[in-house]
Amino acid sequence: MGGVGGQGNVMASRVLSNMLVRKGFQVTIGETFGASQRGGSVMSHIRVSTRSAWSPQIPKGRADIVVALEPIEAVRILRNYGNSHVKVLANTRPIYPVGVISGELDYPSLGEIEEFVNRVSLASWFIDATGEAMKLGNPVLANIIMIGALSRIEELPLDREDFSVVIGRSLPAGKQDLNLKAFDIGSSLLSSSC
Repeated sequence: MGGVGGQGNVMASRVLSNMLVRKGFQVTIGETFGASQRGGSVMSHIRVSTRSAWSPQIPKGRADIVVALEPIEAVRILRNYGNSHVKVLANTRPIYPVGVISGELDYPSLGEIEEFVNRVSLASWFIDATGEAMKLGNPVLANIIMIGALSRIEELPLDREDFSVVIGRSLPAGKQDLNLKAFDIGSSLLSSSC
């Protein structure tokens, strides 16, 4: 799972991991941070096993699923961890780095990003999770919308009940309903395309 600082990547990876632990899996998380407080890359390696704990880092070229909270992060992750069997779920809303804003660097179009991802992956889905999160009043909820969408890909045994229990343990009561709504939105965004 990858994004940029401020998108809630670490929180989302922990929620996702706790959902899988509830299902009886061994889960190991490894995280790498760029200049996260300045919008740098943040990546969480989530390794899931039925038998034993794995090392915290996914070997190069061995990712099964890439969840990108920011579209160019999908490209960045695939260049190192992609393979012909990887599935990709990506948010379509870019967060432009300072170099792009200042005109020193170019940011590829969403069409170019989608073309690259489709060419190097087995399957891919692109959703405007940030746009949906903004309708809920908080763009950071895109991370939860992405978890809801991931539950529809059916690559991992993720469901609303496990999500509800996990957030019930980690969020104040006043935030649980909004997060459940975000999960449901993500699930509905992919229900017609999976």
